[in-house]
Amino acid sequence: VHGVYKPGNVKLQPELLHKFQQNLGPKVGYEKPFFFVFHGGSGSEKADIHTAVDAGVVKMNVDTDTQWAYWEGLLKFYKAKEGYLQGQIGNPEGEDKPNKSYYDPRKWVRCSEESMRDRVIEGFKDLKAPIP
Repeated sequence: VHGVYKPGNVKLQPELLHKFQQNLGPKVGYEKPFFFVFHGGSGSEKADIHTAVDAGVVKMNVDTDTQWAYWEGLLKFYKAKEGYLQGQIGNPEGEDKPNKSYYDPRKWVRCSEESMRDRVIEGFKDLKAPIP
């Protein structure tokens, strides 16, 4: 499953991962012989993520969530600074005031990066991984 879907449209069954571990574990002598990758982590319920991690998931794909987080950072910046982003000159402080510092990509890209960083940190926490 790739992307985010309306709740109920996709039924993840992370509890099956426990069954796979329990089935093969005794045969090979390891409690958790599988190292799973959680495809479709974006939009997943926290409980499903925790169940999957407990069952041996060591990697989770959240590309859709990180893309959205990047966009959301830009969107929040735009909404907060909208009056300064309608032209190069003229803003809520005066019609002759310059806006260069507001539309400078280094400003809004930074907001996007911070938003995406926060989503990545959330993913680290979901996976019970140390935060770098």
